[in-house]
Amino acid sequence: MAAPGRRGAGLVRAALRVWQPGLYATGERVTPLPSLVGCQRRCVSCVAGITFSGPRLASASRQYGQGSALDRFLGFPESDNSLTSCVPAVSMHRDEQDLLLVHHPDMPENPRVLRVVLLGAPNAGKSTLSNQLLGRKVFPVSKKVHTTRCQALGVITDKEAQVILLDTPGIISPVKQKRHHLEPSLLEDPWKSMESADLVVVLVDVSDKWTRNQLSPQVIRCLTQFSQVPSILVMNKVDCLKQKSVLLELTAALTEGVVSGKKLKMRQAFDSHLVTHCPNPAAKEPNTQSVESPQGTGWPHFQEIFMLSALSQEDVKTLKQYLLAQAQPGPWEFHSGVLTSQTPEEICANIIREKLLEHLPQEVPYNVQQKTLVWEEGPSGELVIQQKLLVPKESHVRLLIGPKGHLISRIAQEVGRDLMDIFLCDVQIHLCVKHLK
Repeated sequence: MAAPGRRGAGLVRAALRVWQPGLYATGERVTPLPSLVGCQRRCVSCVAGITFSGPRLASASRQYGQGSALDRFLGFPESDNSLTSCVPAVSMHRDEQDLLLVHHPDMPENPRVLRVVLLGAPNAGKSTLSNQLLGRKVFPVSKKVHTTRCQALGVITDKEAQVILLDTPGIISPVKQKRHHLEPSLLEDPWKSMESADLVVVLVDVSDKWTRNQLSPQVIRCLTQFSQVPSILVMNKVDCLKQKSVLLELTAALTEGVVSGKKLKMRQAFDSHLVTHCPNPAAKEPNTQSVESPQGTGWPHFQEIFMLSALSQEDVKTLKQYLLAQAQPGPWEFHSGVLTSQTPEEICANIIREKLLEHLPQEVPYNVQQKTLVWEEGPSGELVIQQKLLVPKESHVRLLIGPKGHLISRIAQEVGRDLMDIFLCDVQIHLCVKHLK
């Protein structure tokens, strides 16, 4: 049987149709498609799945392709397929996910563990980097700020090492939190995460010319308060820089010219294609120069510097190997099959929210309320989801629906594809848009 868990193993099909929810309690007639944009309740469905050439895998988790984590500790054999990634899938059943989270870790003889906090300004690329490190997209990503609303946990398990990633919201000031009426979690979670951290990864978007020259005061304050926690600097989105020599100046500013307690020495030339890892600066390199920066712009206690693009698997691989190597002797916190602590419903809601942020303008997506109406397994093992999107303004309803329902259809299709990759099963997603009076 072909490996059904991978997109290349089968044909991805997406059929878009109008889903008619039936009559209102008041007896109002269902609005036909031509007048779809004019009604107050609109629902669009997207069926996204994979066509298999063989029978479906019958297992405890009813998942496809690669055996689920629950299968493994219940003794079900894993499929032998060299093309299938060893990254565990997330169960679409909440009870299975809950059982896995509390199950005793299947530790090796000499386990090692590391708790890593990703810290940075909003939209620095923390969730993108987390997804790449995990090997599967479980955290929402968009170009808009505050996509991550609260702390989310991901787990990397490789041989004896387990790295626990704490993907935090972009760190903000109390003034901004109050001014924009943001959730308290956006302000509190980064600080709470630091209390249990073994290592801090500070992420900086070097493509943003307005903020890249210095760490935010909130990040510096957080690093100062938890100065006992080792930290490394990750300069992200280096692929967006036309002049790689800018990295010299940025490195000087962000580290205040000091790395690992030594005066920073950097090569004058940077490879424009490969990730640059700046190890212990005590090592002598040819053609180097000392660089300095004004005080107060950065953090002079970083142990390492990484320059990469979080979108590049090859770039992120170097960072991942470093994190695994930093794991210290200690018991694992999770079973090796755990990928995230999020529930399946939370993952789905976040992915839908990500698409709303990507496709809707300005403040519109931030005002959409989500409510899951249906979450169940279909007769053929597919995941059936129905979620209602409540929109406060009629004009915003029209924006979300789009001309002839094309936008909401596109959102449903993209959500379905992402959820297939997360749960490794067929997904039938129904999105219902309603004006919130």
